[in-house]
Amino acid sequence: MYRLSLVALFVFAVFAQTPTIDQSLSMQSVGNARISPDGQYVAYTVTQANWEENEFAQQIWIAVVASGERYQLTSGKKSSQNPKWSPDSGRIAFLSERDGKRQIYLIRPRGGEAQQLSSEENGVESMEWAPDGSAIAFSSTGPDAKAKKDRKEKYGEFDVIGGDYSMVRLWLVKTPAEIPADQKQRPQAEALTEGDKLSVSDFAWSPDSKHIAFSATRDPDISSSETAQIYTIDVADKLVKKLLDSKGPNTRPRWSPDGTQIAYVTANGDPFYYYMNAHIAVIPATGGEPRIVTAKFDEDPSLIDWGPDGIYFAAFLKSNAHVFRVNPETLGIDRISSPDSFFVPDASFTPDHRTFAAIGAAPNHFSEVFVSAMKDFAPRYLTNMGDQWKDFKLTTREVIEWKSTDGTPIQGVLMKPADYNPSRKYALLVVIHGGPTGFDTPESAPDRYYPMERFAAKGALILRPNYRGSAGYGEKFRSLNVRNLGLGDYEDVISGVDFLIAKGIVDKDRVGAMGWSEGGYISAFITTYSDRFKAVSVGAGISDWMTYYVNTDIHPFTRQYLKATPWDDPAIYQKTSPIFYVNKAKTPTLIQHGDQDKRVPPPNAFELYQALKDRGVPVKLILYKGFGHPINKPKQQRAVMEHNYEWFTKYIWGEEAQTGAATK
Repeated sequence: MYRLSLVALFVFAVFAQTPTIDQSLSMQSVGNARISPDGQYVAYTVTQANWEENEFAQQIWIAVVASGERYQLTSGKKSSQNPKWSPDSGRIAFLSERDGKRQIYLIRPRGGEAQQLSSEENGVESMEWAPDGSAIAFSSTGPDAKAKKDRKEKYGEFDVIGGDYSMVRLWLVKTPAEIPADQKQRPQAEALTEGDKLSVSDFAWSPDSKHIAFSATRDPDISSSETAQIYTIDVADKLVKKLLDSKGPNTRPRWSPDGTQIAYVTANGDPFYYYMNAHIAVIPATGGEPRIVTAKFDEDPSLIDWGPDGIYFAAFLKSNAHVFRVNPETLGIDRISSPDSFFVPDASFTPDHRTFAAIGAAPNHFSEVFVSAMKDFAPRYLTNMGDQWKDFKLTTREVIEWKSTDGTPIQGVLMKPADYNPSRKYALLVVIHGGPTGFDTPESAPDRYYPMERFAAKGALILRPNYRGSAGYGEKFRSLNVRNLGLGDYEDVISGVDFLIAKGIVDKDRVGAMGWSEGGYISAFITTYSDRFKAVSVGAGISDWMTYYVNTDIHPFTRQYLKATPWDDPAIYQKTSPIFYVNKAKTPTLIQHGDQDKRVPPPNAFELYQALKDRGVPVKLILYKGFGHPINKPKQQRAVMEHNYEWFTKYIWGEEAQTGAATK
């Protein structure tokens, strides 16, 4: 057996130069890097497929900053995630479902047995250490109310839409030096907020550990996000104070180092907050008039922290992401990370803000954990995730730019096969991101949903357009598909296709398109609106905006982008719906959807499927059982990728793929 294994490994190393779907799904990736307050360690998570449990499991790892030593801190079948350092760097709090519901655990950075701190009936959503280390605040719905339990016992389960809410509340639990193994002897959590008027989202402790600032909505519905306001609570007497009453959403509070002010992210009263710029505002901790401090910054800022020398935030910048600092007094903004072509979407700082840790990547590199001084940005990498891929021949990625039919400059990422030959004409597959305020980058990453490395090895170029509406290009660009969804997006895609055809590197008779969510919607638009494509895959896509509007869990999205309800302006709902153009459809279409999807509910898939079927267009609908909007387990992602590989192999290359994912 041992000799045969060595032979098999040798053959694999020689001939398997393109990662298989399973190999791509099995690759590790890093995330959530958090530097210890003393700067000695960085805790981070490593995600890897656990095929036996059918989970993408996360475990916490530690990197020693001085030596570069790395070791795994947690293990088990269930994930451990969201590491948070105690203020003295002596312990790490993390969340895990290892014993059922997601609970808070504590562990020493050099290892040992993790101690369970919380025992919440419905689990914990998020948590933060008090700056003095004496307690942890966390958010949870708490136990089910007795009335709800009695109703279930008498009548069984049912939901009153818009009425049956489990409010997320703030809780506090003490953090003794040692936690008793007996659950009855553990510290008991106490509720800080109560009632049915506030549902807490994010929160932060004041520097003196006496107050907590938090954001809360009137209920936990995503459609109620515009009601998010900023509050503070006195931990001692549980007195809640509302700091402002402006139109939201107002979220993500962060205290100034002296505890006198609070920064937060605000829509600043703009009713079209899905695509207009958000801003960072500052308000006195006792309430008063807020000040916008990022009015001149033309992107959505993701507020991170308030340090001694300014407020830190991250933001997308074209096909990259960077860390910035704004001076709340002068309003001057500095970019911390560099060069332009670098991707770092978050950061974690030491208390003096002289050093930070983050996850980052340059083009054609995989994301790694790094540390850097704040003054002179120079990432020192603490992981080597890219080593997993060293035996494979991978695509190269570059950012290209073209002009859409209305003259708008559009960028996209072009992926080329490892053996790319500029004198050859390739098939072209367009992979369209979701959002629409998502965006694609030139950084390397394992394939998910679409087996792009396999497609490239088979002889395809892959275009990933950052169509109008994508993040990173400013508010005006994000607004270009308002009342223009599908139509403007299609022109951005097809002009990119024509651009590559004109360069002589694409076979115009072998072009396909695919995408998930908003990318699925644009793909559905392509299949009904155009005869330029030979195959399309629609992943969790919208086919009819009215069907979407009455079924989705984010009704404001459609009202904002179309600036109307279907009852106010049925014409714009029809104009931007793929189903309206279905009589022109000819393109073979694969439809993929989670059968429990609340974001883009399955009626969208069935409507497109039946319409194409009635028109005699080759179509296949696959529902993935038990899944919502994302397909987030490895076996089902394997199925999604194999189904796509089969579809495009058949209609682009005229071959029958043998993947094992039979769908006949």
